Amino acid sequence: MLLRKKENKKTTKQNKSKSQFIIIGSLLIITGISLVGGKYLYNYLLDRKEDNKIEDFYEIQEQIDVDESEDNIEEPKEEVKIEVKNEDYVAVIKIPKIGLEKGLYKKESSYNNVNRNIQILKDSNYPDEENGNFILAGHSGTGRISYFRNVYKLSSGDSVSIFYNGSEYKYKVVNMYDVEKTGTAHIIRNANVNTLTLVTCRQGTNKQIIVICELVEKI
Repeated sequence: MLLRKKENKKTTKQNKSKSQFIIIGSLLIITGISLVGGKYLYNYLLDRKEDNKIEDFYEIQEQIDVDESEDNIEEPKEEVKIEVKNEDYVAVIKIPKIGLEKGLYKKESSYNNVNRNIQILKDSNYPDEENGNFILAGHSGTGRISYFRNVYKLSSGDSVSIFYNGSEYKYKVVNMYDVEKTGTAHIIRNANVNTLTLVTCRQGTNKQIIVICELVEKI
């Protein structure tokens, strides 16, 4: 009888340990699923926010286009001013080959930072400035902010569009080269044409990729 009690006690203890193990394992699985699901949900919400902001940007661009068309009519029209807030996009870059479509903040915005977005460098000229150079910098890599992760896949002749101030500026890639990552980058371009320059790091090296694009047409 005493032996049976000891065996029952041992079995109960084993069952209790097994139950605790199952509970702990289940909690770990639930926690893991919650973390992964939370990350996907967070990214989904950010993507939706980005889509909405780009849609708002295009609506503003269409309004600018309409206002410019009305200005060509001789009848006097009441002036309509399109206000761009600091947190609104001032432009959108679109590169079909690498599936990139991203809004850009104006130079003065706190969001115009390579650690938060694609950055318009302070020495840039906006696309409508004659013979100017619109310079954009972005991270490569695997993180969410690595918007230029696939820029290295571009080649001569590829198309890049900048939507700005009611117009689409269509560029084509004319040159790509690497420079040492020193904090500054020597840009080799034709100063007699409007250009777009993309700057990013080449993964696994101490070099930066410079992509030079020249304006083909303004629509």
